[in-house]
Amino acid sequence: MIITKYGKVVKGLGGLYETRIILPDGAVERLECRAKGILKRDEEKVLVGDNVKITQDDSTPDGVVISEIESRKNSLIRPPLANLDYLFIVFAAVKPSPVIETVDKLISIAEHNSITPVIVITKSDLSCDASEEYAAIYRLVGIPTFITSSEAGEGLSELASYIKKEVKNGKTAAFAGASGVGKSTLMNALFPGLSLATAEISRKIERGRHTTRHVEIFDIEDGAETGFLADTPGFSLIDFARFDFFSLDELLPTFRDFTPYLGECRYADCAHFGEGEDECAIARAAQEGKIAKSRLDSYRSIYRVLKDKKDYEK
Repeated sequence: MIITKYGKVVKGLGGLYETRIILPDGAVERLECRAKGILKRDEEKVLVGDNVKITQDDSTPDGVVISEIESRKNSLIRPPLANLDYLFIVFAAVKPSPVIETVDKLISIAEHNSITPVIVITKSDLSCDASEEYAAIYRLVGIPTFITSSEAGEGLSELASYIKKEVKNGKTAAFAGASGVGKSTLMNALFPGLSLATAEISRKIERGRHTTRHVEIFDIEDGAETGFLADTPGFSLIDFARFDFFSLDELLPTFRDFTPYLGECRYADCAHFGEGEDECAIARAAQEGKIAKSRLDSYRSIYRVLKDKKDYEK
């Protein structure tokens, strides 16, 4: 007898996938299975977050397998996740100090993949001024931004309310951040039932050791209409020189704060790269404080990398 079920992949380790299945009566079933042969290839590989078809056939050696991957809304290389709706980009106000260009890269990746970016600044108790300074950058962009401190409890209720309001009915969100920014500690404070692993910060290099070794999705609440949170490895290795997230022509639309000034440059083919305020409307907006200077710096840095990429690297 062949039985077909549909579920969501919430964890994958060593070729074994844990799937979450909603039964007809609304109950939730967890089922571990492997993928059939064709879905083990790199280009067809099952990702955490995939919605899948599961076939149970007791007459075959494999028994229960993932037999089909449903059409994806999106998929990312790092983190290796599919069907994301929200990307919570977490960085610390200090210790470690954030690399703003990396933050902006993650925002661009989210924007390009129709994922809503959300900025979460941690460790505000260590520097209120730095927290407000970074928050001002992304509030100017128009991105939801939260200042938090797991130690002091600042901003946690506001962030939890946002998550419960937005991430529901099967939507999936990933928390992404470099090691040591307090990502797992934050998620534990928001949702104590997750009990995620944490590690101390190295005093010498102000970086934390990776405590998350794989991508895993957790239910926000019990029930069929819950949303999902994904815990992911740190993003310190993300590198546009190695991974093609999008082409040079697709970069500009991922900077939403530039949109009001497009078409207002002196020259139609303005690249917004090295032109001065007299020629480039975006450069002028940055000079006038309408766009954060760090955002223009990030755009130009990413632009340079994508422009110089050789054909064989693409």
